[in-house]
Amino acid sequence: MDFLSTYHLQGLVLGLCSFLIIGICHPIVIKGEYYYGQRFKWFFVLMGVALCAGSLLVDGVLLSSLMGVGAFSCFWGIKEMKDQQERVRKGWFPRNPRRTYPWDNDSSDQQQPVSK
Repeated sequence: MDFLSTYHLQGLVLGLCSFLIIGICHPIVIKGEYYYGQRFKWFFVLMGVALCAGSLLVDGVLLSSLMGVGAFSCFWGIKEMKDQQERVRKGWFPRNPRRTYPWDNDSSDQQQPVSK
């Protein structure tokens, strides 16, 4: 850490690690929704709360900041789980053939015959 402080690299390292954390969360959302459905959002809740607590308990600014970025990326992942399910419904991402989706039994998606 002294090396990063001496050469004023903490901001760059924080930016790079934030980029990587956010970039890693998106594939986790995709795979989590595919294999576990909306139940996987509880993983993001638990990880977000744990990282928030860790961020409050850690003394180092860089590590505390990275844990905060990770926590709020997890909280954003909760929202993305719902959005990912919508992307699957639209056909933008593959659906898991072993699961049923909320729209499978929804009659509102089926076209109703138009009476004249």
